Amino acid sequence: MAQYVYTMNRVGKVVPPKREILKDISLSFFPGAKIGVLGVNGSGKSTLLRIMAGVDTDI
Repeated sequence: MAQYVYTMNRVGKVVPPKREILKDISLSFFPGAKIGVLGVNGSGKSTLLRIMAGVDTDI
């Protein structure tokens, strides 16, 4: 079984007025993995990173 350094399962984020910016996000990282987050403006990249960092806990 793989040992992940970070895992999150089925995470979502809704902001007023009922705008879903992240839906059912699941990911896992192996030690030493290099990752990138790509997307158009307003697609939720910064929100995803804030959730991963533990800054945004309202999920």
